[in-house]
Amino acid sequence: MCRWAAYTGAPIFVEEIVSRPGHSLIHQSHCATECLSAINADGFGLAWYGEREEPGLYRDVMPAWSDPNLRSLVAQVKSRLFLAHVRASTGTATSRNNCHPFAVGRWTFMHNGQVGGYDAFRRDAEMLIPDALYPQRKGATDSEALFLTALGEGLAADPRGALERAVAKFEALSRQKGDAPHIRLTAALSDGVRLYAVRYATDDQAPSLYHRWSPTRAGRAVVSEPLESGECWEQVPQGSFCTFDAEAVEIVPFCPAALAVAA
Repeated sequence: MCRWAAYTGAPIFVEEIVSRPGHSLIHQSHCATECLSAINADGFGLAWYGEREEPGLYRDVMPAWSDPNLRSLVAQVKSRLFLAHVRASTGTATSRNNCHPFAVGRWTFMHNGQVGGYDAFRRDAEMLIPDALYPQRKGATDSEALFLTALGEGLAADPRGALERAVAKFEALSRQKGDAPHIRLTAALSDGVRLYAVRYATDDQAPSLYHRWSPTRAGRAVVSEPLESGECWEQVPQGSFCTFDAEAVEIVPFCPAALAVAA
């Protein structure tokens, strides 16, 4: 499984999350501690918001620890909201188009987890993407297909509801044609104003997810694994959808299972 980190708050240099902490995201790319594989070497990506509505995006297929350009970039870029991801492929090719985060317009999305038996219903999943959004289908991952499906479900107007409906459709397909575990999911997404995150699984093994407000930074980090030992991190409960808006946090139930059964 992959590892990711996101931040929202007062502008900081991206390195304060991605490369400088003792258990930074780059460190997690080769020494992850809360997933099956300690190595996440199938590419990386970074999306950040600045003065323009649409985000900057940098992705590559190299392991995050071996790219000096990434370290140089995060040391110079300052952002109030960004998403960063290191990838461990669950079967699709190691290519730039398959690296997270994905971006469409002002929206960004990244995912950690799996959709059980996705290869058996890939064509069905592709059919969930509306025609108007299909030109944005650049790669082959279940994650990108889920993102585009959620956009088609009305992500801009109703982030929680749209993602819940999209996950429910993927879960229903997995139950019909795929394998268990049907869904294991943490994801972060943003419209450049607020940061959203979700933690969900059809079993009791949802990937790890934590958040922490830093008074010194005046910002909040949302991460797969805590960035430093000895700090107080709050775990996001399984089955939750989170909205982070500066210091404010809203955590509500995320329940696609009922929709999936109905489908």
